[in-house]
Amino acid sequence: MVDFHGFELPIWYSSIQEEHIACRSAAGMFDVSHMGFFSFEGDNVREWLESISTQKISSFVNGRCGYTHFLDFDGQIIDDMIFAVKSETCVLGVPNASMVPTMSKWLTELLPKDGSITIEDLSGDTSIIALQGPNSGDILSAALGDSNRISRFKCQEILPNDAGITGWIQGTGYTGESGAEIFVNNGQVAILWNLLLEKGEDHGLVPVGLGARDTLRLEKGYLLSGQDFLWPGLGLNPDDSLPAKFLARNTAETAVPFGLDLDHEFIGRDSVISSMESNIRWHGLRCLDRGPAPRLGHAVKHSDNDESEILGYVTSGCPSPSLNRAGIAMAYLENVEVGFEVWIQTSPRRRVRAEVVSPPFV
Repeated sequence: MVDFHGFELPIWYSSIQEEHIACRSAAGMFDVSHMGFFSFEGDNVREWLESISTQKISSFVNGRCGYTHFLDFDGQIIDDMIFAVKSETCVLGVPNASMVPTMSKWLTELLPKDGSITIEDLSGDTSIIALQGPNSGDILSAALGDSNRISRFKCQEILPNDAGITGWIQGTGYTGESGAEIFVNNGQVAILWNLLLEKGEDHGLVPVGLGARDTLRLEKGYLLSGQDFLWPGLGLNPDDSLPAKFLARNTAETAVPFGLDLDHEFIGRDSVISSMESNIRWHGLRCLDRGPAPRLGHAVKHSDNDESEILGYVTSGCPSPSLNRAGIAMAYLENVEVGFEVWIQTSPRRRVRAEVVSPPFV
């Protein structure tokens, strides 16, 4: 158990490797109640959110989810968020755990002055269980009925079920597998957790901790707030192994293939467009040789030479459980393309050869 942004959470229940493979091959269940939960309400709420985020939210119909970045006036990412369009006048959002107060303050300052839109922070009263993996749909049906078996990036109120579970469900997650995130009142979460464990026993369901959550998201090339980008407005320094403000990034630099729609005006848009002329991008790296696994702060070099040019630094890295523990990483690199061969300084005396790839890795 570790302290994770003020929440006591497990690194693993059995082992990172076992939980990771179970989620890829069968099903995994995560307690992600540390994540935030906002409700935005009012006329034209989608248009308002669209004006302050990188996604064209007004194009999303009721019952659909999406991914977006919120940028500051200099175009730097403050936080990323999954949103769900509940109705014409209500959108729900899931900010990252450590960013709940920051995002609440930022968004509140941008509210229309006429009071037509409000923000309610439901984080403290809401628990979230993420059910992920190829067997997750069958487990959902067994636990909550077929009417609550949700499709990818769709969302709805939890419909009546034998267990009496109420709340919100959406076909989202942080593993790249099919599945759902289930939002319930804190008083119901233990009932839901035990019910899913019971119904999932015959489907290979295992509880999963923070360790496998990180390796699963990394294999799919998903950003981690605070590690793959860090808003300078927080006044925090990145890892000591990284240059100052190295993690101050905008959406174009992260190379996210979804969540950015330039066909609308939003805060930071001009900076994003300008940065598209830059040669710095967030790339995937697959190690070609055995050696120490790439980790946060490892330098990426042009060649296996002590004096070789540094192209950038790793922000996330691990031995991949799905790839026989081959090293994989994400890094901000300059002047490279997919297919280039580079070298990662994985220890003071060791560099590991790697190929620049486009994630996902699996």
